[in-house]
Amino acid sequence: MKLGVICDGISRDLRHAVDVMDEFGLDYAELQFVGDTEVGDHSPQEIAEIDALLRDRGKPVSCLSRHIFAGMTAANRPGDDLHTRHMDALKRVIDMAHVVGSPLVRIMTQRKEQILWGKNGAEKWNVAHGVWDSMPPLIAPAVELARAEGVTLVVETGNGTLVNSNYTARKLINELDAKDTLKVLWDPGNNCWCHELAYPDGYEELRGGYLGHIHIKDVKVDTPRATLEVRRMGEGQLAPLFQPIADALRSDGYDGVISFESVYHPGNGNFEDGFRLCIDRFKNLFA
Repeated sequence: MKLGVICDGISRDLRHAVDVMDEFGLDYAELQFVGDTEVGDHSPQEIAEIDALLRDRGKPVSCLSRHIFAGMTAANRPGDDLHTRHMDALKRVIDMAHVVGSPLVRIMTQRKEQILWGKNGAEKWNVAHGVWDSMPPLIAPAVELARAEGVTLVVETGNGTLVNSNYTARKLINELDAKDTLKVLWDPGNNCWCHELAYPDGYEELRGGYLGHIHIKDVKVDTPRATLEVRRMGEGQLAPLFQPIADALRSDGYDGVISFESVYHPGNGNFEDGFRLCIDRFKNLFA
């Protein structure tokens, strides 16, 4: 399978991140922050320099990952000020994707409400009415733009967002009739918070052409205590599930990229140290 890393999890110094990628034989660069700047906010000259560096070092870009639509709420509407700012940022990221050759651009979704659907009384007392229905109209213009521009969007299953499971990601794609342009960016570590079992339950939701990209990290969630701990790869609650996930991806011929998400540190705040403690385990499973 194609292996890569979200580069700023190693370092926001892209040249150093690429040196470390070479050290560990990782081929695909996912870009989020380069320097102190989020993708979509670099100047044309900076984009050209990023492109030249990655092409010279033989590192194709797998995905441009800006936090498009993150922080929006059910109160937002298509074309309002915040939505317009996110759409303008998406246009800039797509322009960068054309330059650096990224086939994928990540989007997020608006802030999470806990209970979206219910029955036998819950529909009256517990459901956050109208929240889900407010989302597809916000995402639809992004799908239309991506379709016109010839890029694929991937919606991340994110912590604290309405799409925080493969079930909700698939539901959004189906409601938009957008499987040609919008895929799932599956982050099984994030899905732990909503207790969607990554395998087989979550994986089954992706069958039929919904999977576009993958982030891998290991975590331990304690939802009652509102606590999330990032764990060394293979030492969190996903540890027994990584091998069956990898086996299923191979069996099904997944030909996308799996990005290691280096958000673990061993208590010292140094994420490159965390990367070095995890990456061999990641490669042993997914290479």
